[in-house]
Amino acid sequence: MQQIDRDVSQSHALVIDANPTSRSVLIQQLREFGFGGVKQTSRIEDARDLLEHRRFDLVICDLHFDHSQESGQELLEELRREQMLPYSTVFIMLTGEATYQKVSEAAEAALDSFLVKPFSANTLFERIKEARQRKRVLKEIFDAIETDEHERAAAICLERFDKRSLYWLYAARIGAELLLTLKRHEEARQLYDAVIAAKAVPWARLGVARVQLADGDVVQSRRTLEALIDDQPQFADSYDVMGKVQMEQGQIDEALHTYQTAASITPGCILRLQHAGTLSFYAGDADSAIQMLERTWTTGQKSRLFDVLSMMLLAFLRFDANDAKGLTQAHEVMLRFQGNYPQSLRLRRMATLGTILTDLLEGRVAHGVLRARELVEETGREDFEVEGATNLLSLWSRLDRFGVQADEYEGVVRRVARRFAVSRTATEVLVAAARRQDGAAAWIRQTQTEILHLAEEAMNHSVRGDPARAVETLLEQGQETGNAKLIEMAGLVVRRHRERIANARELTERADKLAQRFCNTGTHIAGVRRSNRSAGGLVLRRGSTAPPRTAQAPAAEPAPG
Repeated sequence: MQQIDRDVSQSHALVIDANPTSRSVLIQQLREFGFGGVKQTSRIEDARDLLEHRRFDLVICDLHFDHSQESGQELLEELRREQMLPYSTVFIMLTGEATYQKVSEAAEAALDSFLVKPFSANTLFERIKEARQRKRVLKEIFDAIETDEHERAAAICLERFDKRSLYWLYAARIGAELLLTLKRHEEARQLYDAVIAAKAVPWARLGVARVQLADGDVVQSRRTLEALIDDQPQFADSYDVMGKVQMEQGQIDEALHTYQTAASITPGCILRLQHAGTLSFYAGDADSAIQMLERTWTTGQKSRLFDVLSMMLLAFLRFDANDAKGLTQAHEVMLRFQGNYPQSLRLRRMATLGTILTDLLEGRVAHGVLRARELVEETGREDFEVEGATNLLSLWSRLDRFGVQADEYEGVVRRVARRFAVSRTATEVLVAAARRQDGAAAWIRQTQTEILHLAEEAMNHSVRGDPARAVETLLEQGQETGNAKLIEMAGLVVRRHRERIANARELTERADKLAQRFCNTGTHIAGVRRSNRSAGGLVLRRGSTAPPRTAQAPAAEPAPG
């Protein structure tokens, strides 16, 4: 048989199929087609590991794996979602099912082709040839993304869509994602609407909801998502965005139900399991949290998508159950990750928390309480994030049985809340982290009210015609508390009233310096660590290199590797 194209000898393929006979036939066919290298695996877990470490030009994957909770489609969706599969890779799915639903679901995951077993070598040849041809036709777009020329890539996509050129729908999805990345929200919305008018597809409707959320229209975004979920209840990406909307609205229990639904639709998705397990922990559902977090570890312990926060939360739960063996196992995992990434403050703090829990459970109470008090001093550090704050509150909510008095605990809670109660969402997560102790919720909400009162008093100066005094007050309070809301308000006021403030330049510099110290993204994380891809979106990244294995190193630091 002739070669597929002139470049195929330089290409590498991966075959993922549990059936050894089918796998052997596919490998032989690909070699006959001219592929320079062909690797194989029979397990989803091994496939994910391979794809995390190297780049393949072609992936052929079966849809069903009898001894795995994860299907080939779920693997594909996760790879696309978590930036482990570049646009340049051709992904072909194999299945014995020829239903429209399965075909359409796979198509929504940006699948390149779908083959129903049994199929001939000629059919496979033509499908691979067609998919590689599409990559070549859209190469100009991929090349622009490769060199970070997102404006140019978006323009090419829009032109192809407007002219309904070959592969216009595929280009439209890439173009809409680019427009969102460029914060050209109205244009992205128009493109999504045009796609819906031409061919109603779930990803375009989800795109509209994402634009609405990016514009701050949380209520309308929720309405759009509710309609989409009602029409397409198996479209898992819509639950990711809905969960984010619910967290924005401070509705942790509703977000938990949403993430549990997403995890039930895609039981092999590591991040959805982590989200559901994390929110189960904050909701006080220990049994569900343990089940989800243990499944996360079993499924994802070899994956770079695994987040050590899962083991941190399991450590708390094992401590609550007086399970010394389970606590030790969780602590050992945290220590191992800390050893792998010694520069990570996030992992060091988690390992320290694990050590404190171990000390307390094994009777070294004085030492454990002393170290817990030392950790409180870190809450004023610039690199201390809200996740660290929630973990600290979770620890201190368990110290009453070791002699810590209520007034000392209240002081810790209020100190943390003064810095991190920056929004309704953050406040409710702090409340959830401290839910084991009566009174903590009231202290946190009272502290948030005090912060809002400080902001209101400062803004009254601006209303009365003295914006400089407003900025000074906000900066003083922001400096004292480290509260990002106050600091960001100071920056907004000085920029809005620059012409009316004599020392505007000096105040702007002060606001910017404080923002650099205290207003990093970690102050707004609502307790659920996510990947750096927007829920429901495609990946826009350079496709020529395999992503490093990071094991969820902290977002505040460069990923190892």
